[in-house]
Amino acid sequence: VMALRLPDVDYEDTEETLDCRSFAPSAFEMMQRIRRQGKMCDVTLKVNECKFTAHKIVLAAVIPYFTSMFTTDMAEANGNEIEISAIDENALEHLINYAYTGKITVNVETVQSIMIGANFLQLQVVKEFCANFIKSHLHPNNCLGICQFAELLMCMPLLEKAKSYLNQHFVEVSKSDEFLDLSKEKVLSILCRNELHVKSEEQLFYAASAWVKFKYTQRCEYMHELLQHIRLPLLRPQFLTDVIQMDAAIKSCLRCRDLVDKAKDYHLMPDRRSDFPPNMVRPRYCTEIHEMIYAVGGLTSAGEALNTVEKYSGLVGRWELVASMKTCRSRVGVAVLAGQLYAVGGYDGMNRLNTVEMYTPETDEWCDIKPMQEKRSALGCVAYEDQIFVCGGYDGVSSLSNCEVFRPHTQEWQKISPMNKSRSAAAVGVFEGCVYILGGHDGLSIFNSVECYDQSIDKWCMKVPMLSKRCRHGVASLQGCMFVFGGYDGQKFLNTVEVFDRVTNQWSFVAPMSMRRSRVGIAISGGKIFALGGYDGCTNLNSVEVYDPETNSWRKSDRMWAHEGGVGVGTIPLPLL
Repeated sequence: VMALRLPDVDYEDTEETLDCRSFAPSAFEMMQRIRRQGKMCDVTLKVNECKFTAHKIVLAAVIPYFTSMFTTDMAEANGNEIEISAIDENALEHLINYAYTGKITVNVETVQSIMIGANFLQLQVVKEFCANFIKSHLHPNNCLGICQFAELLMCMPLLEKAKSYLNQHFVEVSKSDEFLDLSKEKVLSILCRNELHVKSEEQLFYAASAWVKFKYTQRCEYMHELLQHIRLPLLRPQFLTDVIQMDAAIKSCLRCRDLVDKAKDYHLMPDRRSDFPPNMVRPRYCTEIHEMIYAVGGLTSAGEALNTVEKYSGLVGRWELVASMKTCRSRVGVAVLAGQLYAVGGYDGMNRLNTVEMYTPETDEWCDIKPMQEKRSALGCVAYEDQIFVCGGYDGVSSLSNCEVFRPHTQEWQKISPMNKSRSAAAVGVFEGCVYILGGHDGLSIFNSVECYDQSIDKWCMKVPMLSKRCRHGVASLQGCMFVFGGYDGQKFLNTVEVFDRVTNQWSFVAPMSMRRSRVGIAISGGKIFALGGYDGCTNLNSVEVYDPETNSWRKSDRMWAHEGGVGVGTIPLPLL
């Protein structure tokens, strides 16, 4: 054979590599076939009465547990039969097959045993795969069991996901058999959480009461310990008297009755509120709940009314347009009720409006509903207890003191008692289970006064005034405090922020916004407060900034895309994870 004389020729590329992508898969596939035939196997794994033959080199190459066993001086390194007692036989078969194929299939019946086996064999990739499968199958009926399972395997990503699910779905979880079967210590650890998503402490009491009643004779003596972790001062006096005080386990326990009496003192003697531990008078808030923020109507830079609506998700970090309202509305009132957005009154550029539209996110459509009795722009508007409250505003002639309430189940607007003052461009919010209206003006004077509506007696009562006079400002309530933002005091446009503390019964200043903002829109999402748009005295704004109450600091957020100036703002919770 003639010898090749390649080195005598001058080539640019003198080296090439064959990289056969199918080499490893085809080799392992052949080894799996050989194993199935029982040939060349040098180890047997025994679980109970089941035996599985395999090749040490394959197990050592893929499974860390066997890597250590077969490459060290362990006694099993030279043995032909190894007993495995910590793994279910079916799970072990799946994991051996994975060592040869790189594939494994789990379902709701097998995932738990396979994950236990993967944890024992230190197969982290398989363990994470199983954990992700379990995460996608979290449910109120299995959430607590998954918490315990993840804790047992020290799988922190699964544990954190299950705890987050518990926080977001506590009410549903508390009705499960798993919850009723919990130990006292586990129930107490749940009742301690600040992050539970509840409308009120009433839901915590009902959960604790149901747990006690499930095994009443054994558990009634624990009611005092449970009650210590329910924030009784935050409950309505009527609920304390009519429900909690009447509970059999509480009636029979002197220490329980003492706790209820102390909670009543919180309402009867406000000057003693500072005696209560801060965590017992601070409402729970689940920062894992995020809302879709809607910016509604408002003004163009030329001062014309808009019918444009856009929405923002902080999780995505993007504004996008949704269906426009039928009517252009500036100085519009916005409220959210039962997952639907209401645009109430406003000014269309020519007339003050009494018309109302309702937006349904699922269909991306607006529809007209029954109009208010009064025409109003610059009105206060808020939803509370399945009703929409509108307060004051301007009818084109004068500022208004009258108020009305819309009840969706009757589709009727009904007048309630008028405020003590006529108020236009005031801020309206819900705080301590009541509707508050703050500041505003009557056409002549700007106020710092505050009123609160007592629904039980249909009366407005004066409360502690703000430190600054404000109109065209915003308000938000979060974690037991009420914040007011920006506005106009008659001389200057404001960037200042005040907070009212229910315990001290006083207003104080906190970190100011980075910009002066009157006609500012306010929204809460994920435990943060968003300040949207407004007017700084020279320019209509599309900028957004976000306040963190925990750090008392502001940061910039994504600018609105389609709005400038004063917008109506509403938030609709995103679906729970």
